[in-house]
Amino acid sequence: MMHRLDAIDWRILKELQADGRITNVALAQRIGLSAPPCLRRVRALEEAGFVNGYTVLVDERALGFPLTAFAMVGLHNQSEPDLRAFENRVLGWPLVREAHMLSGESDYMLKCVAPDIAAFQDFVIGALTAAPNVASVKTFLAIRPAKREPGVPIGYAGHR
Repeated sequence: MMHRLDAIDWRILKELQADGRITNVALAQRIGLSAPPCLRRVRALEEAGFVNGYTVLVDERALGFPLTAFAMVGLHNQSEPDLRAFENRVLGWPLVREAHMLSGESDYMLKCVAPDIAAFQDFVIGALTAAPNVASVKTFLAIRPAKREPGVPIGYAGHR
């Protein structure tokens, strides 16, 4: 059954995106509900799949991973079994923090973090380019982040 989001659901999602650690009582106050119906709505949003989990944003640099890099990967074959095999292999690479299948020149874009350039180079040479079905890899080192905002733009005028 499709869950239709109303204005209160959107406000809940906006607040949870901004602060996933917010208590139910504080969330209820911010959106103008009492705590029990607020909690029911949050649970309904979770059960409907609009909230997939809760996490924390960490400072990669402070934790010893100052290098962020992107790898554009081209595959020899793009059959569904070959794509799934590559995606399953990506799941086992800890330095890869995000992986997106693309249309266009490259088949995948991988966002990676590493403690230094040598560790990233070891990953690219030892794991990524050596992986079955990998035809090409182009890497790009990030200079600095300009924006880091997870989730979706709730309240975006072009939405709906």
